[in-house]
Amino acid sequence: MAIPERPSVDGLDEKWSKAWAHAGIYRFVAPDSRGQVYSIDTPPPTVSGSLHVGHVFSYTHTDLIARYQRMRGRRVFYPMGWDDNGLPTERRVQNHFGVRCDPSLPYDPDFAAGPGTQSVSRRNFIELCEALTVEDERAFEHLWRRLGLSVDWSRTYTTIGARARKVAQTGFLRLLAKGEAYQAEAPTMWDVDFQTAVSNAEMEDRERPSAYHRLRFTVDGAPVLIETTRPELLPACVALVAHPDDERYRGLFGKEATTPVFGVRVPVLAHPLAQPDKGSGIAMVCTFGDQTDIQWWRELGLATRTIVGRDGRLRPLEFDSPTAQQAYDPLVGMTTNQARKAILELLGDTQPRPITHPVKYYEKGDRPLEIVSSRQWFFRTMAHRDELLARGAQITWHPAFMRARYDDWVSGLSADWLISRQRYFGVPFPLWYPLTADGVPDYARPILPDEADLPVDPQSAVPAGYTEAQRDVPGGFTGEPDVMDTWATSSLTPQLATGWLDDPALHAVTYPMDLRPQAHEIIRTWLFSTVVRSMLEEDATPWRHAAIAGWILDPDRKKMSKSVGNAITPEHLIDEFGADGVRYWAALGRPGTDTAFEPRQMKVGRRLATKVLNAAKFVYAFDEAAPGATVTDPLDAAVIDALGATVAEATRSFDAYEYTAALTAAERLFWTFCDDYVELVKERAYAGSDSARLTLRLVLGGLLRLLAPFLPYATEEVWSWTHEGSIHTAGWPTADEWAHVAGTDDVAGAAGDRRLLDAASAAIGAVRKAKTEAKLSMRTEVGSAVLAAPAGFAERVRRFESDLRAAGLLGAIEYAEAEDLLVRLTTETG
Repeated sequence: MAIPERPSVDGLDEKWSKAWAHAGIYRFVAPDSRGQVYSIDTPPPTVSGSLHVGHVFSYTHTDLIARYQRMRGRRVFYPMGWDDNGLPTERRVQNHFGVRCDPSLPYDPDFAAGPGTQSVSRRNFIELCEALTVEDERAFEHLWRRLGLSVDWSRTYTTIGARARKVAQTGFLRLLAKGEAYQAEAPTMWDVDFQTAVSNAEMEDRERPSAYHRLRFTVDGAPVLIETTRPELLPACVALVAHPDDERYRGLFGKEATTPVFGVRVPVLAHPLAQPDKGSGIAMVCTFGDQTDIQWWRELGLATRTIVGRDGRLRPLEFDSPTAQQAYDPLVGMTTNQARKAILELLGDTQPRPITHPVKYYEKGDRPLEIVSSRQWFFRTMAHRDELLARGAQITWHPAFMRARYDDWVSGLSADWLISRQRYFGVPFPLWYPLTADGVPDYARPILPDEADLPVDPQSAVPAGYTEAQRDVPGGFTGEPDVMDTWATSSLTPQLATGWLDDPALHAVTYPMDLRPQAHEIIRTWLFSTVVRSMLEEDATPWRHAAIAGWILDPDRKKMSKSVGNAITPEHLIDEFGADGVRYWAALGRPGTDTAFEPRQMKVGRRLATKVLNAAKFVYAFDEAAPGATVTDPLDAAVIDALGATVAEATRSFDAYEYTAALTAAERLFWTFCDDYVELVKERAYAGSDSARLTLRLVLGGLLRLLAPFLPYATEEVWSWTHEGSIHTAGWPTADEWAHVAGTDDVAGAAGDRRLLDAASAAIGAVRKAKTEAKLSMRTEVGSAVLAAPAGFAERVRRFESDLRAAGLLGAIEYAEAEDLLVRLTTETG
């Protein structure tokens, strides 16, 4: 045993993280039985610059569970992934290197980024993405190791590497064969800045100022007033719709209305989605202004007149009417805002009525989404809503109320999952299309590769039976230019992590997984999409438990986010408070609960870790009890029983994924042990009491194991003073672990009486209070004192009176009966 003269938490993270890595403490070794494994679907952080305290917060929660399960004897499968697939990576590369991707450019094998903005080929751009993400991943791993995540670092994966591309492309081809994947030309939510389609799950509503404008249509020469917030879509109007029970418009159903300015005739139809109390109660249907327009267009079989192009500008369009053509042609090429101003001038006074209303945005975008017609790939979800709800019910949610967010999203599905994106750094769709003699792609007959050839990039690979010379020429072929949505690959993290394709033995013992930890705002994206893929690919629910983390809030109670600019990087916090201090703060955040960023709690955590070191140094200064010693003192038996009860409470809490409650229970007993019990029995321990010395070591050892998931560095340091091996592979304590040393005949009737420990804490506290009120030092000897208390309390105090007198430096104690506990010092001797 080598105990430092001045134990300190400083430097423990570096010391022990290296030792753990060298010894392979957290390396997963597959057992024979699935039941021996606890498998975690760790969230792969987005590799786009730096981690912030929100990551530290939620990933610590996962690690608490992993460490607990490992100490319970489970083989913990705890990999780490890197999510380097997505728009954040593309934007970071563009800004970092000053480049823009131009797919028409040839590959330059000698390209080097220089000053200014440069255009590069798609392949060069992808290489820059791969190079930068590797740098970020190294920085992320360094931070995770410092924080003490007990990850098996031999099991990492990325969401865009060759292995991920093979898994994602294999899954796509299999779902295509099953008919669960399909392509269609359809109205699609589109971000004009990112030039990509956006799925429903990636959209968000933002309140924006707008105005209702009154447009005058005519039916049989009579006016029909329409109120709209998007007058620029008037050329795209294909119908008017009112509620079938609206008496104002019943006589118009089946007739035709004439649009103002353009003079186009459109039908007046009935549909139950029309809202009589909204605007004038009758709406113009445009292709396309919003999701309701799409639904009306589909269900009523309306014409298509799409005027907004992928660049957000009005596209050329042919009208049957010369009047309409003459009015429309000057608008071609305008942005929607420019077209709005032009059309309002043509309409004259539209009696604008200012409002604010929700507008659809891409969650990462800066301009409102448009709806354009485009060819896209989809996975079927609408047909599986009932089964998806049933899968959600098979998951145990922590906290339970988070399941409602999943159920609401599934119940509200209005479209299949759009999985294609018009980007560059992503997993390519593994297929080509034959070109007709006119050079037109035949989308109905895609050319597919063999699974054995995956992964493939159709922009550089050539399908069987063709040559490169036939690429993009009539009668030849063309590669699918789109890539998969980032969620289409991230939804396969269970398959990626567990070796779905390349390690069937590992997959068999780790899947379905035990835990999916994640944030609540991506239940509708990552959690939902993973359930979809596991259901379609393997007819399974991907995990048994879902632990949902809350947000970290800044002092203004706003979510911390890099995009908002209020996020804090954590390195300096670990430097200042130690990893254990930062972990302590994180552990105080209950599942699903938003938590304030609070450095003061980190300071408390550092103090707790320091106290662990110092308390252990004090306890281990005493010689060990004699071999075969047992507990013979009532107070010693009581603290051991309190330890057993605390172990039971912490175990129940951890089993319920309530790690905060487990910490609270362990910390409460630790401070009682240090502040009260140790002070009460140390004179006995100095005097050679085997009962006191045995109890001190037993209780300290139990507390160390209870605190190990929360304070892995301080507890490992102390454990190393007296044990071989790591505390993190030692067994989790059991409630009856110390029964063989407590409850002997010498303490019959007192063993298991936890009230004795409570009484001891209250009594020594009352003595301290009395000395403080008398303005005496705690080291002042007092000749005698009167302890006034209820009769039952006084009887308990008599069982440890000698310890109380020794700790309080009291010569004698007299007892008096009273309703409340009070200690009066009667004589002072020095």
